[in-house]
Amino acid sequence: MNRRVAIVLAAITAAALFVGLVHTVLVAAHLSEPAATTVYGLTPRRLWATTAAVLALMGVVIGGLAAARPPVSRFGIVDSRRGPIVALALGLTAAVNGFLNLALASGGPGTGNGVVGGAAAFVLGAIAMALGGLALARGRRSTFEPGRTT
Repeated sequence: MNRRVAIVLAAITAAALFVGLVHTVLVAAHLSEPAATTVYGLTPRRLWATTAAVLALMGVVIGGLAAARPPVSRFGIVDSRRGPIVALALGLTAAVNGFLNLALASGGPGTGNGVVGGAAAFVLGAIAMALGGLALARGRRSTFEPGRTT
């Protein structure tokens, strides 16, 4: 299989999984029904949800880079704890804010409550925390040298 085709299929699968998880969170929060009257524009709750989703996306990117980057570079040993800790902090902040947004929402998509952004922040925050934890565990494992005494 061509590498480009594999990357496109992986991206489509990841997008479908993300949409499915967001829908599952909305259904679990009983907020999946669209509004009878749609509110357009930026509301304070939509701004809150969007900010949380952007924080979560930053956490996913930082966690993914930290998990993919080797702990030893050509410049010597890199501080392998900063990136994963930042990803964990951003993910936790975004997940909590997404959850709070969903808990305070009084309607579904289109009501101006930011429920889609809140659900996206919750899902992306959980992914960021998982990537940060994976990178942190990997960094600890690779810096341990058995038999070395300091």
